[in-house]
Amino acid sequence: METLQATFFLLVFVPLVNPAPPLQQDLLQFYDYDTDVSMGSLTQQDDEMQSKDIRKDGTNISLDTSLMLQSDDSQLDVPPTKDTNLPTCLLCVCLSGSVYCEEIDIEAVPPLPKETAYLYARFNKIKRIAASDFADITTLRRIDFSGNRIEEIEDGAFSKLLLLEELSLAENRLVKLPVLPPKLTTFNANQNRIKSRGIKANAFKKLTNLAYLYLGHNALESVPLNLPESLRILHLQYNNITTITDDTFCKSNNTRYIRTQMDEIRMEGNPIVLAKHVNAFSCLRMLPVGTYY
Repeated sequence: METLQATFFLLVFVPLVNPAPPLQQDLLQFYDYDTDVSMGSLTQQDDEMQSKDIRKDGTNISLDTSLMLQSDDSQLDVPPTKDTNLPTCLLCVCLSGSVYCEEIDIEAVPPLPKETAYLYARFNKIKRIAASDFADITTLRRIDFSGNRIEEIEDGAFSKLLLLEELSLAENRLVKLPVLPPKLTTFNANQNRIKSRGIKANAFKKLTNLAYLYLGHNALESVPLNLPESLRILHLQYNNITTITDDTFCKSNNTRYIRTQMDEIRMEGNPIVLAKHVNAFSCLRMLPVGTYY
């Protein structure tokens, strides 16, 4: 009888050897900046969070108070933007080295985290890019300012961006191009007001990695000079180009020269008749798109 009681005691009171597995933490879901979230799911998340926010003395901490405390802590580390007093990463979306500041009506480039590699600031009201905007952000690889109101870019604004590979200034109000960083592979300045005098003679010469150049829908009177050998795609459609020379794409003193990288040249919508300049295309593997008669 005593043996049975001892066995029963061990079964009831001895704790299990393997403890229960810890609860899995809820994964934080990141949504794309253009993804809709339903109000129902947000309400459910609010209820769940409120039920968890309980002090030791039994009183509830409201969700608003919790978020306010979190935002107060974050303000200590993040500088304010030029347009509001909110930290950049509350006004924009910061995620894994990318900063998304799209369609929020900012009028200047906001201060960026120093580790920023990708900046998307499309469809805002930015009018000017200052040299100080990227002075300390040397990690940038891609910048997209499409759909703003940019009229001026200070000299040297991109001079320290030695890692920058893609730059888009499309759909702005530029009349001239800035000095471009040396490692660009893609440059898009479609739909601006750029004239030929706004592009320096050697603007593209040293860009030995440039493969995609988009200058369509501007006011160019001629094809830019000294295009790099690396160029694959060149868009010049809907400008005011009226002249072209034998040295624009080829080398008049070298009849054996071939542009092996060039795959596409678009020149439709210009007043030039391309058939009058046959020798200008002798080094190309295919003729440009445009008017020939």
